[in-house]
Amino acid sequence: MDLENVYEKSLKDPAVMTVTWELVPGRGAREKAQETVILEAEKAVRGGKISAISLTDSPGGFPALMADCLAKEIKALGIEPLVHFTCKDKNRCQIESQLYALERAGVRNLLVMSGDYPVSGFLGRPRPVFDLDPTHVLALIQDLNNGLEYPLPKGSGTLQPSHFFAGAAVSPFKETEAELLGQYYKLGKKITAGASFIVTQLGYDVRKFHEILKYMEMKGFDVPLVGNIFILTYGAARAMKKNRIPGCVVTDELLAELDRERGLPDKGLEARLLRAAKMYALLKGLGFSGAHIGGPLVTCEQVESVIEKGEELSASWQALIAEFQYSRPGGFYYFQKDPDSGLNKEIPVDVDSPAPDVSGKGLYRFSVFCHNRFFEPGTKGFAFMHRIALTVKDSRLEKPLHKLEYLLKTLLYGCRDCGDCALVDTAFLCPMSQCPKQQRNGPCGGSHQGWCEVYPDRRKCIYVKAYARLKADRQESRLETLQVPPCNWDLDSSSAWLNYFLGKDHTSRRLGIGKENVKPGNPG
Repeated sequence: MDLENVYEKSLKDPAVMTVTWELVPGRGAREKAQETVILEAEKAVRGGKISAISLTDSPGGFPALMADCLAKEIKALGIEPLVHFTCKDKNRCQIESQLYALERAGVRNLLVMSGDYPVSGFLGRPRPVFDLDPTHVLALIQDLNNGLEYPLPKGSGTLQPSHFFAGAAVSPFKETEAELLGQYYKLGKKITAGASFIVTQLGYDVRKFHEILKYMEMKGFDVPLVGNIFILTYGAARAMKKNRIPGCVVTDELLAELDRERGLPDKGLEARLLRAAKMYALLKGLGFSGAHIGGPLVTCEQVESVIEKGEELSASWQALIAEFQYSRPGGFYYFQKDPDSGLNKEIPVDVDSPAPDVSGKGLYRFSVFCHNRFFEPGTKGFAFMHRIALTVKDSRLEKPLHKLEYLLKTLLYGCRDCGDCALVDTAFLCPMSQCPKQQRNGPCGGSHQGWCEVYPDRRKCIYVKAYARLKADRQESRLETLQVPPCNWDLDSSSAWLNYFLGKDHTSRRLGIGKENVKPGNPG
């Protein structure tokens, strides 16, 4: 059955759980990993308990067979594929081309994500791309589904509508307030951009599963929510504990349990499957629309046993809540704890506490001061700067002004010189130079204890720092409401100041700034 219809049914009927099973294509074209995926998918077709086979896109940042290829083969077997569609290795033209190919092949189910930062490739680490973030890709997919209009030398053309069913990911398992709120803010942007279902990242804290469910209800996000169940081995858990598999959360307590279990005669297999079945029962009892099941070397028979046992246990799911309280000491929760149920109350916690770790406070204050006086429409400083921009444009002074701007912004912000500046969108922290994934609409899912996925213990995630800066002024909601378009590379290596005052960059377009509507001497 079509995955969209199955999710729609599960959204309306709490008794229905939609199961997707995650398989890893692996490196190579005709190796054992690829053949295993096909053989296991054939078993899933015969079993009838699994609605879709989910295919990863180079997990961990290592090369692997493109999921699109196996997706076509799996669809031919009679089961729906769910392609992990990431942003890490493709610019926007290649992303659009890949979507055309998937549409032509009839592969319509996509899980859109930033993707793991590339780790290795031929003759060394590849250059990451991240030209678009998930909100941009989801918006593109929505436009394609509506019949994308595109420019022609004379006029425009319109494509036939595509038929994608696209979802996105979110992690409710973050440890700090800034990381968690960053995830939730970006979740809202993803749903606004067109995400039709949401899959959680990996964790084992039932309060966090309940939290994301209640948060989505509170915000009115009426899309299917799918919980991630990973049949966890000790080796995988140890890697997750060290954040070597970014975004996945395993506590010391859980790791110790797995360590004990691997000493059993079956090396802990029965315990792993039972834990997964209990998680399935909890997700169904809480009201999730489905379960996304994965794990290393997991077979179709094992997944089906998890489903069967999970259905059996779901009648008494409340009795399992106490077993899945794998919280981290001092971890932040969005809702107050309900001591009676072990879950959450409907009441959010108080987030009016002082902003933590406002790094670069002096520079931030200076930046806000300058922006409010010279870049804010309606001020005398703005009118003055606009007159300067009109005078400098296309003159011999344009190049020296650009060099001066680049020098100052490099010293202060580590400027990338993209010409489509997003400093004001991210509390004067450059996402193009300070975020390895160049995320312009919020954090990726890979941060750990506030640290950047790519530079752990060396660089804080810029959105953690931006949250702290904005919270000090009670403006953290800007990170929730502001949709930032992708960088316009037509403006690369040009003056962002001139682009702003002349109406060329994304901020001036949002504010309606341009030479046609702001005249010299008229700050309005």
